[in-house]
Amino acid sequence: MDTFIIDTKTVTLLLATLFTGLLAGIFFTWANAVTPGIGKLDDINYLRAFQNMNRTIQNPLFFLIFFGSMLFSFIAAYCYKSNNAVFWVVIAAALLYFIGVFLVTILGNIPLNEMLDKTNLTSITLQEAAILRDKFEAKWNTLHLIRVVTSLLSFLLLIIGCLLKNNTVH
Repeated sequence: MDTFIIDTKTVTLLLATLFTGLLAGIFFTWANAVTPGIGKLDDINYLRAFQNMNRTIQNPLFFLIFFGSMLFSFIAAYCYKSNNAVFWVVIAAALLYFIGVFLVTILGNIPLNEMLDKTNLTSITLQEAAILRDKFEAKWNTLHLIRVVTSLLSFLLLIIGCLLKNNTVH
């Protein structure tokens, strides 16, 4: 049995795995409990709840996890460039995360969040709230489902990378 050695390569891979797992868990929880739960609210309360959660989640710890997952994954891939098995699994995880989580968030979910954030919910009519929700909810949830699936797949690939890290076949 190989000894588990703590070195920069290992720490980087473990941080990539930990951060990606945390984010996958957050995304899964939102998709599994949060959005279905608030989806049962009337339009104005749904929009208000979503607006407040979006404002709250934007904090340094979330940003550390969100950006750290991608950063540590690419660094880990570089660190394991001499181990083909780990390199390709980790680079696949990093690319999957970049495309399916980072880009989907930046290009899809954030513009929807900003549209909602700019709305003064105390001064809109019930009809305007219904229209806004129709423009927001289904699209946001679809984009979020992409993030859930790709973050979970990325996490799984990083776990496989951890299991392969002592593989000496190059």
